[in-house]
Amino acid sequence: MLSEIKKAEAEADAKVEKAEADKKTAIADARRDSVKRIQDAEAETRSNYESSIAAEQKTLDEKREEFLAEGEEEARSIEKSSAKKMKEVNDFLIEKFERTIDATS
Repeated sequence: MLSEIKKAEAEADAKVEKAEADKKTAIADARRDSVKRIQDAEAETRSNYESSIAAEQKTLDEKREEFLAEGEEEARSIEKSSAKKMKEVNDFLIEKFERTIDATS
């Protein structure tokens, strides 16, 4: 009977040790899993952030190009207008100069 008790105690001790080992393994697995999930979530967040930044940069580049095109068009328009005005100013000055010369002659 004593040997049966010792045998039962040994079996119980072995079961407790196995349960402790299983518990430690389960905890370690759960920690690894949670770390992996956190890393995956961080990687996804970084990816989403970088995608958002790239999309916004593309939009800003497109707007910049639009503004530059508008500015260049306006500059060409001003240049045409000023060339026309320069001709008018030159003609006016020549006329005034010629009048002055005619008046003094």
